This record gives sequence, structure tokens and C-alpha cells, in this order.
Amino acid sequence: MPEISRFYGIIIKMFFKPKEHEPSHLHALYGEYIGIFDLRTMEMTEGDLPKKAQELVREWMEQNQAELIEMWESQNLRKLPPL
Repeated sequence: MPEISRFYGIIIKMFFKPKEHEPSHLHALYGEYIGIFDLRTMEMTEGDLPKKAQELVREWMEQNQAELIEMWESQNLRKLPPL
């Protein structure tokens, strides 16, 4: 899974697999914790990421939501700035 950003010990990754990987989402890893976040609602849909890390991921997603959705739709990944 390609890394698209890293901040405060949180690694943000995105992976594409047609049809079976909807809805659009990203993976946030923080030590042994993981969270899967919906790109449109910015809510964690799966995982056990601590609350503070969830807040940081959502804040970062708010700043980059348009780029994240564009990357998902075009399947053209690039690095995004950290929080």
C-alpha cells in the first residue's frame, strides 16, 4: 500500500482495487493501531486508532479532501504534505 503522507507518527496509505475496494477510503497506521477512514465523510469506519490520532487524521483529511478524492478517482497517487 503506497504511503501518501506521514505526520506525528501516523502513516497514511491508500490502495486501489477496482469494485471490491469501495467506498473510497484511506488507511491510517499509528504503531500497532489502524483505522480506515471514508474519504467523503472523514469518519473512521473500521479499526482501533486512538481518539487523538483519529482527530489528527480527520484534521489532515479536511485540509486535503479534494486531493484525496481526486487521487482515488484517477488512481494517480502522490505524496501530500503532512499536518
